[in-house]
Amino acid sequence: MYHCGPTVYDYVHIGNLRASLLADVLRRTFEFLGFKVYQVMNITDVGIGGNNDEGEDKIIQGLKREGKNISMESVKELGDFYTERFKEDISKLNIQTPHVLPKASEHIEEQIELVKTLEAKGFTYKTADGIYFDTSKDDHYGKLGQVGKDGESRIEPNKEKRSPRDFALWKFNTNLGFPSPWGQGFPGWHLECSAMSTKYLGNTFDIHTGGIDLAPIHHNNEIAQSENACGCEFVHYWLHNEFVNISDSKMAKSEGNQITLKTLIEKGFSPLAYRYFLLMAHYRTPVTFSWEALTAAQNAYKKLKEFFTSLPQNSTPTFSRVLEYYKEFRDVVENDLNTPEALAVVWKLIKDESVSPLDKRVTLLEFDKVLGLDLEHNEFEVKDIPEEVQKLLQEREKVRTSGDFQKADELRDQIKKLGFIVEDTSSGQKISK
Repeated sequence: MYHCGPTVYDYVHIGNLRASLLADVLRRTFEFLGFKVYQVMNITDVGIGGNNDEGEDKIIQGLKREGKNISMESVKELGDFYTERFKEDISKLNIQTPHVLPKASEHIEEQIELVKTLEAKGFTYKTADGIYFDTSKDDHYGKLGQVGKDGESRIEPNKEKRSPRDFALWKFNTNLGFPSPWGQGFPGWHLECSAMSTKYLGNTFDIHTGGIDLAPIHHNNEIAQSENACGCEFVHYWLHNEFVNISDSKMAKSEGNQITLKTLIEKGFSPLAYRYFLLMAHYRTPVTFSWEALTAAQNAYKKLKEFFTSLPQNSTPTFSRVLEYYKEFRDVVENDLNTPEALAVVWKLIKDESVSPLDKRVTLLEFDKVLGLDLEHNEFEVKDIPEEVQKLLQEREKVRTSGDFQKADELRDQIKKLGFIVEDTSSGQKISK
């Protein structure tokens, strides 16, 4: 499997992270089903970062935004910094690290060789600003459909291009860049994915994923350059996740409405509550983010964690009813990764009183191999309760057992203002954050 990864010129926003989650659920599902998986995700740290070939490199934009010198050393520093931030984000979301995370800047030689192959086969032409792929030479260009519906340039187009669909394989730059047979510069944005995916997975591999915005242009361009270079099929199956929207608009840096995982954490949300939020929708369905929706997802996730924590783990499971749940769960995840239905199976199991607590625990752990909600670690568990809160809890227990429920509610509200939630159970008071 190959997945289009981040362009590392800024923090990724939570919309970007949906593509990484799709890649993770896909890998987890195949491993759950007994397949061996080899997973590659690229890091774009050089190149024209966008569907159209005009304009400024996004990495250069990042350097200017941060007031850094425009140099190849600074390009590397910026890319390395935001690559590490991306790795931290996917770790917090319990997304498994791909087996290979290749950087575009470290595979320039492979990209140059790909251009040479296409040049030798007559698929390229030269303009004043670079080497372009001639899409008129490809009778099957646009296999994925929707070509031309995305990526319209907002600046003056290159009039030397023979067709608006033609795309850059190499862009000249006299000030920065890498040496090549055609002149100093940078690889085109689409080139790296073809060069790196085929290096690590071979000319033909099983699955390629990415955001839905990449399908019309970027992925069609990958197909064109890869298949015409090798004379073979590039990818068997393509999966694309839909957008995370805010108020009916796509979340994007260019829109100025991006929210990062760091923002969620600073507002008191668990990163895995956001994972749960995304799992509640099918990956091919657009989702609308709101703080209210995330709060609801966190409450459900917290309830799931607390239930799992309450289950015993010190006896032998009977598996009297779990096989039918296992089959139901397997059926829904095999059906195009239907995670909303998978969560429904989880809650159905939890509410089924005919299944023993231990059987529930063992089965939920199996399901979590796909869902990745890290059930065995309860980050909501409170270990250090401030003295002030402890005193209020003691006082509340006294009035609760005496039957003064109005006073107990008042004390509950006081405790809540201090950042803790109290729930009454058959065994006493339960506190969480």
